Amino acid sequence: MNLFGRGESPTEETVAVIGLGRFGSAVAESLTRLGHEVLAIDERPEIVQRASETLTHVVQADSTESTVLNQLGIGEFDHVVVAIGTDIEASVLTVLACEEVGVREIWAKAINAKHGQILHRTGAHHVVYPEAAMGERVAHLVSGKMLDFIEFDDGFAIVKTKAPAEAVGRTLGESKLRSKYGVTVVGVKQPGEDFTYATPETVIAEGDTLIVSGDTTKVEHFASTT
Repeated sequence: MNLFGRGESPTEETVAVIGLGRFGSAVAESLTRLGHEVLAIDERPEIVQRASETLTHVVQADSTESTVLNQLGIGEFDHVVVAIGTDIEASVLTVLACEEVGVREIWAKAINAKHGQILHRTGAHHVVYPEAAMGERVAHLVSGKMLDFIEFDDGFAIVKTKAPAEAVGRTLGESKLRSKYGVTVVGVKQPGEDFTYATPETVIAEGDTLIVSGDTTKVEHFASTT
């Protein structure tokens, strides 16, 4: 039986996070701050005790056993995040157990591509690679051309970067950045001011920060010109 039951509001969702390492704990805490009902699960008693200091619902359990997940009502949760990383066998068996109890949406953490393929075949609907994604982001930031970088699975990226010299003193329509680089400037921030949505009439000043979206290779190329 689901420990939370069904939410009274049709928009209220429940999430179970299995594996409370750094990644799993961060996911559980962030979901809680966003207002979701979160059940956190780990088989290590010391981890459960530590997590109970910051999370309301924490359970010590062996997530690789479908009978245990059934007892916890995991099949009734809207989403389950399998955040087990280094123990690949436990990760795969947990995803399989979640699939067996009828979880509608399984998110799973993978440490490499082969692990990810196995998780997909076992029943995971979404596989994330947090270490690889963070490594990619840091590499772009270290290059010095980007202030922030987020890439999505389909080769689409959003970056925060300085305005190129060729755009300074001109409107976005006049600079034709979109036709020249194949990217879209979606926001502009002047020093000391809030971000504003960009329009073709937006004038770019020296020192402005841009939020740019588009194909990953194109936004990378655009940022290299700034």
